Amino acid sequence: MNDDYYELLGVSRDASTEEIKKAYRKLARTLHPDVNPDPEAAEKFKKVSQAYETLSHADKRRQYDMGGGPGMGGFPGGGGGFDFNDIFDMFAGASGMRGRSQGPVPRQRRGGDVLRRVKVDLREVVFGTEREVTFRTAVLCERCSGSCCEPGTSPTRCTACNGSGHVQRVQQSLLGQMVTMAPCPTCEGHGDVIDSPCTACSGHGRTATERSVTVRIPSGVENGTRIQLRGEGETGEAGGPSGDLFVELSVKDHEIFERVGDDLVTTIAVPMTTAALGATIPLDTFDGEQELDVRAGAQPGEEILLKGLGVTPLRRERRGDIRVVLDVDVPTSLSEEERELLEKFAALRGDETTRRKGHSGPFAKLRERLQNL
Repeated sequence: MNDDYYELLGVSRDASTEEIKKAYRKLARTLHPDVNPDPEAAEKFKKVSQAYETLSHADKRRQYDMGGGPGMGGFPGGGGGFDFNDIFDMFAGASGMRGRSQGPVPRQRRGGDVLRRVKVDLREVVFGTEREVTFRTAVLCERCSGSCCEPGTSPTRCTACNGSGHVQRVQQSLLGQMVTMAPCPTCEGHGDVIDSPCTACSGHGRTATERSVTVRIPSGVENGTRIQLRGEGETGEAGGPSGDLFVELSVKDHEIFERVGDDLVTTIAVPMTTAALGATIPLDTFDGEQELDVRAGAQPGEEILLKGLGVTPLRRERRGDIRVVLDVDVPTSLSEEERELLEKFAALRGDETTRRKGHSGPFAKLRERLQNL
């Protein structure tokens, strides 16, 4: 064999023992026969293992460096002092098995999270509210209080694994016998056996039922806001910790107001005479009826502000405003009397009228006289 052990492991000649061990483990994870069935990988794994077995021992490495050659060390499992636990530590976990240093698997498991969606109206967004959320979930079994056993009984130690939760398995491989650890099939890795499961929960420690939880919804929430209530979700198995309850909010559309940031915006139509003369008109808000002052000569699209009557944003106290946009309502049909009055008004102001050229009316002569003055 002409292979350079340092090149096989990919380390320098002055590498430390820890660096050599780290390099070997990295290669073994990809070349070991239990992971890589390729025959070439198995052959390379033999060489890498022999290199590691030699360079990881000070005396053998010294002899190798002095020219003793690649054949100095024994092959793993052949009595050369190779630490077989290195391979076991790498592959016991990779194949879904528990290492020797780990104990039994607890029966307790965290419960799942619960998501519920709730619709709120705009008034509730402005002031905040409380809602009762009802859902079906798992709760602690009242009969066994999460012990999973019939009252008066308790789990017994598993005789198959002596309470360790795992058993040894011996497998043949290219390296010879490999001893690995696997969950005990008798107790499923728990280390104990329930001989008398609770009849109410079938040995799970929890039962299904309807639950109601009161949720405080703060002011200022928006579509998609999620409120998390820790520990209010599904109860865990065997009395394990509960999951969380998530309440996702959606805000209903309002018939009058639209939320824009922290403000409430609405558009109201006012007659053109009101826009011209000005007026005080009532407006229903979430704080009751408010007086809206429309100034004389108000223009279409003009905004009137009602301060402090909007939405209170999350984690702040100052409320937004109400913004009222004016839409001046121009009549689409007029009676003859209304038309005559408007024409008189237009004539007094010197405005162009909308009458067709050549059309004569009762006020045509009046308009001519006024223009000739």
